[in-house]
Amino acid sequence: MSYAKLRSVGLVGVRGHLVEVEADVANGLPLVILSGLPDTALHEARDWVRAAIVNSGQHWPNRRITVNLLPAALPKSGSGFDLAVACAVLAGAGELPLAALQDVVVIGELGLDGSVQPVRGVLPMVLAAAQAGIRRVVVPLANAAEAALIPGLTVRATDTLHRLVSFVRGGGPLLDPPDEPPPELDRGPDLCDVVGQEAGRRAVEVAAAGSHHLAMLGPPGAGKTMLARRLPSILPDLDDAAALEVTALHSIAGALPPGAPLLRRPPLQSPHHTASVPALVGGGSGLARPGAVSLAHRGVLFLDEAPELSPRALEAMRQPLEEGTVNLRRTNGETSFPARIQLVLAANPCACAKPAGDLACECSPLARRRYLGRLSGPLLDRVDIQVRLEPLTAATLLDEHAASEPSSVVADRVATARAAAAARWAGHGWRSNAEVPGAVLRAPAWRLPRRTLGSVRQLLERGQLSARGYDRVLRVAWTISDLAGRSRPNEGDVCEATELRRGEVR
Repeated sequence: MSYAKLRSVGLVGVRGHLVEVEADVANGLPLVILSGLPDTALHEARDWVRAAIVNSGQHWPNRRITVNLLPAALPKSGSGFDLAVACAVLAGAGELPLAALQDVVVIGELGLDGSVQPVRGVLPMVLAAAQAGIRRVVVPLANAAEAALIPGLTVRATDTLHRLVSFVRGGGPLLDPPDEPPPELDRGPDLCDVVGQEAGRRAVEVAAAGSHHLAMLGPPGAGKTMLARRLPSILPDLDDAAALEVTALHSIAGALPPGAPLLRRPPLQSPHHTASVPALVGGGSGLARPGAVSLAHRGVLFLDEAPELSPRALEAMRQPLEEGTVNLRRTNGETSFPARIQLVLAANPCACAKPAGDLACECSPLARRRYLGRLSGPLLDRVDIQVRLEPLTAATLLDEHAASEPSSVVADRVATARAAAAARWAGHGWRSNAEVPGAVLRAPAWRLPRRTLGSVRQLLERGQLSARGYDRVLRVAWTISDLAGRSRPNEGDVCEATELRRGEVR
């Protein structure tokens, strides 16, 4: 036999595509030709696949070998095709019968010694195989638990090429995915650690209940970072669909924690203020990889010292905030990553950032305006809640009887409010108030009475609130109403939403 064909999976962004790996072994000068739009890593695979086959005790055919990856127009990247290429070459040379691998997807990277190494993105790969009707997959042992998350698939694992060859020849079984108990969910730091700052705690609770973006301004030590890092602790666990989305993104980025393949908690990403645009929104040569924005999908993206980020990085956030996706064009094609996030911005009031606050500030009014001016109006206009935190007083810090609500209590209120919003918007496909278009909230079915909108109406007439700002006030008002257990916002809810919006960073 001089021709053989196996199936594998390639990734483009977060979507997997079935790839047929063909091998033709013909007479002629020893040569390996690889076609089908492969990247540099795949071109180099010709050398280490040969070494892996020889070091696994198999015979390498010293003939003209042509390996083709179909469909040819689909960009192929990474080393996940190594195992399929090795088996196809051996089968094309007549060394390996492929009956046992019919209608099986084979994924894995090969080491020079024939060991099978884990690859990134196994979860979206096997999901694509399942959606295409494939029911059996072979993956590296280190990826087996991740692949087994997809229901309806028979997952088998191998740690070496020799083990897979022996199985195909009927000489031994493959490995089963490890049966490990699911780890306990870590909710992270608790809100009870935060002393005082009732306004900040309220803003965080409202933001969590409605998936609203949040900006906090205050001097160092006021609690901005503590509050932001505790926001995920009051968010509900991810449902099955969201957990698969989030896990797939982290799998592609190689960021899955060991022993916990399915991520059930909303992620928190906190890139340093020196982060570049590609690190923030995604990038890379060839086909782009996800950045911090996409890794925070269905979770929180916290930008501490936000004015210190480069203007290009900050402005690159505007499109993901509006659309919930990141669309990147590179030389090998366009890639889209989901980015439905909660953005949290934290900023000092000025560059000197004296802990004592305004009294000790050495910056001129112009310097303060320039510093906060790095957060542009269009970016802040997309942030629903904007609050100012004052330094803690000595009485608050030294109060022996002061007690703050733990995250578990606040999380119960948040879960109830989110359930109310999800039930209200279920027919439209929205999960939270933050996703509802302003046009819907202004439509007759959901429009609030004039007397309820008195304070907002005045701000609109004075030009102190934009049309986008008005829509966001309405969204926050609905969230406050859900937290209070009301079916519709009242005048007090709208006033509080306006105050949360009007505490904007200036």
